[in-house]
Amino acid sequence: MYNRGIRGATTVTRNDENEILQETVVLLKEIVERNEIVPEDICSVWITMTQDLDATFPARAIRQMNGWDLVPLMCSIEIPVKGSLPLCIRLMVQVNTNKSQREMKHVYLNAAKALRPDLSSAGSEGK
Repeated sequence: MYNRGIRGATTVTRNDENEILQETVVLLKEIVERNEIVPEDICSVWITMTQDLDATFPARAIRQMNGWDLVPLMCSIEIPVKGSLPLCIRLMVQVNTNKSQREMKHVYLNAAKALRPDLSSAGSEGK
């Protein structure tokens, strides 16, 4: 079994607690569905947000999901690079799996699709 990373990112329209929590759940559910994984497979989830988002911790949303209470979560602020995508939430899901690196399906939603257009289609696999 290997430990693989699955990347994901999404954006919100404003610094709003409910929107941040909702979009975090949407992103994580999409990662889980596309990669056919369950919380027990997850080693940890690293969550970052751009500095313009400070209304809540996105880990709160994940912690409230059924079966996710024991998955280690960590939140951090994204490096503030000039011209980078604003209002962005990113996930790095570390999963224990027998799948190859190429089989990992990364997920980019909303305006975050521009970050990795090569990985943004629903059926795309990691490259």
